[in-house]
Amino acid sequence: MAVMRITEAAKRLGVSPRMLRYREALGLLPPTREKGSHRRFGPEELGAVTQAMELERRFDVSPAELAFGLRVLSEPAVAQAVRDLGLRIGRIQAPRRALDFEKEKALRLLRQGR
Repeated sequence: MAVMRITEAAKRLGVSPRMLRYREALGLLPPTREKGSHRRFGPEELGAVTQAMELERRFDVSPAELAFGLRVLSEPAVAQAVRDLGLRIGRIQAPRRALDFEKEKALRLLRQGR
């Protein structure tokens, strides 16, 4: 497959060139190999866009939501902030520590002995 310009790639993918530029701005395309040149689309770029669009359809998310998910996976500080929010609002359960487990076990045994 030949390398193509954005208009041909957009046509092949069934999206607008503007949507491809938006996806690029979100970080949903592989980095360009040549600085300062126009982006060219080859098999890797087309495959990345196709895979992203399939994920968006399957999980009913927008390109921006998918980009944020990638950011959470790649930036530890963002991952921790999202995890903290998840704990606070009850979407994520705090992990049980071994000490907590042993304490609960001891309390259960004491209650049974009554």
